Order: sequence, then structure tokens, then C-alpha cells
Amino acid sequence: MEEITIKDIARICGVGVSTVSRAINNHPDINPDTKEKINQVIKEYGYIPNNSARNLKRQEANVVALLIRGINNPFFLSMIPVMGEESKKRGFIYITQRVEEEEDEIDVALQLEKEKRLKGIIFLGASYMVDPEKLKKLQSPAVFCTLGKLSRVPEKDYSSVSIDDAVESKKITDYLIRRGHKKIALVGGRVGDVSIGELRLNGYKEALAEHGIPFDPILLGHMMTDLDPYSASNGYATMQNILEKRRDFTAVYALSDQMAIGAMRALLDAGIKVPEECSVVGFDGTEYAKYSNPRLTTLKQPSRVLMVKSAELLFDLIEKKCKNEHYILDAELVEGESVISLL
Repeated sequence: MEEITIKDIARICGVGVSTVSRAINNHPDINPDTKEKINQVIKEYGYIPNNSARNLKRQEANVVALLIRGINNPFFLSMIPVMGEESKKRGFIYITQRVEEEEDEIDVALQLEKEKRLKGIIFLGASYMVDPEKLKKLQSPAVFCTLGKLSRVPEKDYSSVSIDDAVESKKITDYLIRRGHKKIALVGGRVGDVSIGELRLNGYKEALAEHGIPFDPILLGHMMTDLDPYSASNGYATMQNILEKRRDFTAVYALSDQMAIGAMRALLDAGIKVPEECSVVGFDGTEYAKYSNPRLTTLKQPSRVLMVKSAELLFDLIEKKCKNEHYILDAELVEGESVISLL
């Protein structure tokens, strides 16, 4: 991950900034185990020690931040370098900040704004339930990437670039229905999800309703709260829970590619062949979908375009070339080998 700060490394390792600095500079006055742990985290996050810290201070007016909720999500990881490319084009440097599941991203942004005197912020994978009063406290423009509409914030108070999750979810559900699948299990979001999971669930329900297929709550599996959201392990566990209730479905729609891959593994472990006995589709269009066995049918989000457009919009806002705007991009259905027709 580019431009992660030394404070981020210190926080992840549970040590002070000075300890990280001593490890980086190979100082003898440091516990070997602590040094090894720090070096492992540095390697894992791709941190490049910033020997130009003074230069960063001089360029404070040209610093932007990318705040990421769900940094382990391969879909988000693919977008980080794009932000670096776009920042460099405009003469900006950028820093990345991980937002933990239990953290409020606006609180994180406000603190980072104070520390770095940011000119702008892109939120990647943010929560749908942003506090409008907190958002108003930000001094710099904010662009929400991959999340179109915040539930409680007037559209004039922020910018966004996203797909329409409900529309695209309806599209891929419709794809299954038109191939003869009427009992479609959904490896869905968490219970009470009011964000992406809810939007994609709504699209799934709309497609069923349009084809006169009643929604069956038994075919809905909710993500585990003790596992990484939208991960393969969560997809596996959620699919197992659905299988415990019933097995008469002919297709599975998982809300991410990673979850779809986990779900396929759970089906295979239960003796159910994919796609011969059960078709599977995912969502996002990550690289993993190309290499799963069978190759996964998925709805591909335009990840690069999403980040390029978000960055362009952010820099235009910083330079006061525009006011807050909202862009909806189209996703693309990519057919693999994980779906068969029943017609």
C-alpha cells in the first residue's frame, strides 16, 4: 500500500513512532522480536520509509488522503495504485489510511485532516450511515468512491462516484432467472446492513418480483459478524448455514467474488457440483474471478474508472472548478463457466 505513514505502522504494531523509526534505521537499541514484527508489517503493507519527510512538510498544501474501510478486499486493493497515478499527475502526494470495522471514518478523517492539513479526501468503502453533522466539520472536499447515496446527508454536502448497486444486483439476478433459475440462494450482507448489502439485496428482491417469484427468506444467508466482511471465509461459512436449512436451490448469488469463491468451496465440500448441480455468480469482477475453478460469472465494476473519476472530481473540487457532483457508472456482466441454463 503506497504512502502508508509511519504512524500507521506504529499503530498496527502497537508501538511508538520512535520505535518504528529505530527499526527502520537499524538502531541497536530495539528488541529483536519487536524489530522483526515491525519489518514484517512494513513488508506486508508495502511501506517505503519516507526519507523525504521534510519535503512532505514543505508540500503539505498538496496532500490528499485515501481512507479505506475493508482494505483486505481485493477489489479495493486494485484501486489504490490508481489513486497514486492520478495524484502524481496533478502534482499532489497522497497518503492512505485504513479504517477499522468499528471506527467512524469521519472521525478518522477529522483527525487526519488536523495532522496532515489535507486538501481533500476520498472515502473508499465507507459506511452508508455517515453522520451529517460530523461531515460538515471537514474543511476539505470529500468524495465517496463506490458508495453513491448517503442515507442522512444532503447530496449538496458531498460528492460520489459509484455504480447503482441495486440496479446492477437486479441485473445479475435477472441473468440467472432468464436461464431458468427460480430458487436462487443469496450469500448476503450482515443482519441489519443498511449499506451496500441492503442495496444489493433490494436489487435481488426486485428481480424476483418482476418475474413473479416470491422472496424466500430461508434462501437468504447473512454474513458472519466474526469474519472479515465480503471475504472467502465468510462466503464459505454463510453458504454452510444456508445448506443446513435447505438444498433445493439451483443457483447461488454471492455479494462479492470472494464470497462466491468461498460459497463454491462450501458447495463442493457438501458434494454439490458447480455448475452441474448448482450455478454460482459473484459481484465485483476481481482478478480472482478469472482464476477460480470453474471460472466465475460475475458483475464487473469499473474499478479503475471509479478511482480515476473520483480523483479527477476531488482535484477539481480542490481547485474550485466545480461544486459537489454525483456520478453513476455502469457495471458489466462477465460470463465465466459457473452458470448453466435450465431451459
